[in-house]
Formats: sequence, structure tokens, C-alpha cells
Amino acid sequence: MASTDEQEINYALVAQQIEGLTLSTQEQILTATKTYRNLFEGSVSQFPPTLAATINAVRKIYHKRDWQGFLANHQEALFKSNAKVISCTSDEYPPLLKQISRAPRLLYVRGSVTNLHLPQIAIVGSRQMTRSGQQNALTWSRFFADSGFTITSGLALGVDGIAHEGALQASAGSTIAVMATGIDKVYPKRHQKLGDRIVDAGGTLVTEFTPGINPLARHFPQRNRIISGLSLGVLVVEAAIKSGSLITARTALEQNREVFAIPGSIHSPQSKGCHLLIKQGAHLVETADEVIAELGGALGGFDEAIVNQQTEKPKLDLDKTQIELLEFLSFDPVPLDTLVELSKWPIGKLAPVLVSLELSGCIANDNGFYQRLI
Repeated sequence: MASTDEQEINYALVAQQIEGLTLSTQEQILTATKTYRNLFEGSVSQFPPTLAATINAVRKIYHKRDWQGFLANHQEALFKSNAKVISCTSDEYPPLLKQISRAPRLLYVRGSVTNLHLPQIAIVGSRQMTRSGQQNALTWSRFFADSGFTITSGLALGVDGIAHEGALQASAGSTIAVMATGIDKVYPKRHQKLGDRIVDAGGTLVTEFTPGINPLARHFPQRNRIISGLSLGVLVVEAAIKSGSLITARTALEQNREVFAIPGSIHSPQSKGCHLLIKQGAHLVETADEVIAELGGALGGFDEAIVNQQTEKPKLDLDKTQIELLEFLSFDPVPLDTLVELSKWPIGKLAPVLVSLELSGCIANDNGFYQRLI
């Protein structure tokens, strides 16, 4: 005989298969029934008369079908993926996510469930990130993770993947990847190893989509509301004007979450989305500790030590020539010819200094265009 928890999960799974039982309808019903079990069992008379007809209709559909085969196949798929399913009626369901409108009724989880209850910062951004965007995503996520936050992102190419990498590099960091597919299908496929590493390192893969579901365009905006819903705040590292990152930022605002944006070059298409967010009221942030300081009030009962961290400054040992050349470089990309003109140095002197600065992580070289990173 199934345990009470198993019965609740089974009823929750069945509810998602009943046509017409939408998320909003389920929210309304569960406000009265509290559990899926009560939806399918017991007297209807205990619930408001306005819901009686809906509940009776759901039960009629339920009793017309034998659900054992469906539940057995579902359980086998979870077993093969080493995953579990959490109902919104369970104590394991993350409380922050439960507060949002149209919260997913079920979460499929591979890895640590505990991470879903820890203070999280979402880091999102462009798939076509710049070198400076890549460095910011890596160093800021690593800093946040070292400061006690769990890093939440979407496992996409670009900023998302780098944010997960930064958390994995932290001394005791954790990261959550919210997927737009079934728990058994990592997308993009090239991030399969990253997904495995996240789980092996104590992180979490989570999705609202049932096993076997492939990536569809409409799934990604749905996924984004979970990224922001799990988190105290959303940091947009880089974003074009039309990007999924701006969708995440908008859902964050709708969910009463803080939104942060890193400014960039006015000439970079990957910075225009961040600049738009800042114009619309997002926090302009230049250092990671500004984000943590702003989130201090939202942490509530979480460990206060998190907000007392300070950003680590890179310790560089540059010689006089390197320092001098840095003064000629901008945070906007500058072509080599312009550097020759500004510095008045022959190319034979300029080239080796540029190489040394690039190797030390002080500058980036993007097809002959150089820019400062520090």
C-alpha cells in the first residue's frame, strides 16, 4: 500500500493529466482542499459550493480511467533519471516559489532538495556574451557562492553556464539549474556534463516539465518565472534588448523580487538590455557586494553572516610599462591601430605588453580589439 506522501504525489500527478484543470484552477481548488488527496477523496460538501461542480467533474474524469499504468511509467522514468517529484502541497516545496502567481504544481528534482530552500541569487544574461560579461558572470557568481548564496540560473549557453561554473569553483558553493525540458533531457546537449557536475557537486537540477519533454520555445519563458521565483533577486550581467533575460527580469519585478543590472559600454548590443532595465528602475551595480548589501533586508531569517562579506580585490603585480599601457586602454574595445597612435609605441614594444596583460587577466583581446577588464 502506498504511503500518505506517495498517495499525495500520485493524486498530484493525475491532476496534471486532467483536461481543463489549469494551474489557476488548481490554485483556486487547493486553497480550499489544501491537498490533492482531498480533491479526489472525501465529501464535497465540506468545500465552498462554487467549487463543488468543478470537484465533482474532476472526480468523474478520474474514475473513468485506470491510472496505474501511467503512474508506473512515470515512476520508472524518475527511477532511470535518479530524480524525484515534489508537489506544491509538500513541505519540501520551496516557500518562496509557492508565493508567486501560477507557481508550478509539481517540481521534478535531481540532486539536492535542500538547495531549493537556501537563499538564492539568480544570475542570467546573454548567450552571446562578451569577454567582460564572461568574467563578470564567473567572478560574481563565485563570490556570491563563497558568501553563502546558492546561484540559480537556466543552464543555457553564455552567461547562464558561466554562472553555474563560477558557483562550482567556489570553496563551498552550490548552484541550481532550472531546466526548460524534462528532468531526463539536458538542453543544450553540450551542457550534459555540466548538469552532471552540478549534481555531483551537491547542486540541483529542477524543472516543472515531465520526463521525456523536449525543449520548446514556449517552455523557456515558463522556465524563467521559476528562476526568479526561487530567488531573492535577479542579476542581469548582459542582455540584448530582445532577450530571455529581460523576460526573467520582468517576472522578477512582478514577483516583487529585486532586479540588478551591470552597466556596460553604450556601444555594445549586449549592454543595451541592462541599460534599459536601469532606466526602468533596476539597481545599477558595479560590485558584487552592492548586490549582497541590497538583499540584506530580504534575507530575513537567513544567516546574517552572508551580508557581512566584502568583495575580494584581485592582487596584481604589474610593472611600470604594463601600468602605463593600461592607462591608454578603455573599458570599451579599442583597435590595435588606435593603441599604437595613443601610446606612440612601436608595435614591437606594444605587442608583448598586450600579451602579458591578457595572460594576467587584465585585458581582453577580441579579434584585435582590446579592452580593460579591471
